[in-house]
Amino acid sequence: MDLEEFRAFLGVVETGSFLAAATSLNMARATLRRRVEALEARAGVPLLERSARGVVVTEAGAVLAARGRHVLQEASALVASVREIGREPVGVLRVLMPMGLPPHALTPLFAALREAFPRLSLQLRFSEDPVHGALEDVDLLVHFGPEGPEGPWLSHEVWRLREWLLASSEYLERRGTPKTLEDLAGHELLAWAPPGEDPRVLPTLTGEPIEVEPTLVSADVHCLRQMVLAGHGIGFVPDALLPDPGVPDGLVVPVLPELIGRQRGLHVVFPAAQAGLPKLRAILQHVRAFAERSAALRGA
Repeated sequence: MDLEEFRAFLGVVETGSFLAAATSLNMARATLRRRVEALEARAGVPLLERSARGVVVTEAGAVLAARGRHVLQEASALVASVREIGREPVGVLRVLMPMGLPPHALTPLFAALREAFPRLSLQLRFSEDPVHGALEDVDLLVHFGPEGPEGPWLSHEVWRLREWLLASSEYLERRGTPKTLEDLAGHELLAWAPPGEDPRVLPTLTGEPIEVEPTLVSADVHCLRQMVLAGHGIGFVPDALLPDPGVPDGLVVPVLPELIGRQRGLHVVFPAAQAGLPKLRAILQHVRAFAERSAALRGA
């Protein structure tokens, strides 16, 4: 099995053309084409169909692409685990995170990690849908909810978030406080849009969801929270229950907490091949300890 052939093939699949793939991989187009043709010869069936409009993946190519991504992820993780056996957390940790995690939670966590592991640096990328993104160059994946990426990944829940309706006290004084589910129809609703879920449907504590018509939908939790703080509406968002810096207590209050809401986990995921990597073990333990301290402060 030639991993460079897989890499070249996946580059064409993901970009839709040989030229774009060659540019993305910083590879000569002739070299890339030769590697893709070698993989097709090895497979014994066409993987790509060329046309005037670009490149189309065949059925066999689609199956190989889905599994090929896992092969590259596993190979990359295996090499990293062997290279770093016995070492302290050092080097670059590449993290893919969901959009909208509260900066006032990430900032002290980053400071704590730097203090504990001064030889470790972080490379953060953010995505609306981190679970279904390209994961070859990812050491840690952070995502909301139980649905992790396909393939050999290990998942650990590190934080419990509460999803509920929040509004500023100024907005409620101006527009009135909803007393029933029906009252929401007369308000500006701001809805979080997690991957694969309908933001027009809100969960209730009784288990029967209700449909609403949001005036703003976003995958960015932080953006929605800032809208709530500014008094632009009632937002349905996951809440880490941490105080907002510079915001007085009582400025943001829950709305209908006895009727609408649910719990959602924040998960840290890493390749199974890196399970024994000291860098990941130490960081996971540190993140968990940080989350436990934050939870204790919330309950204080």
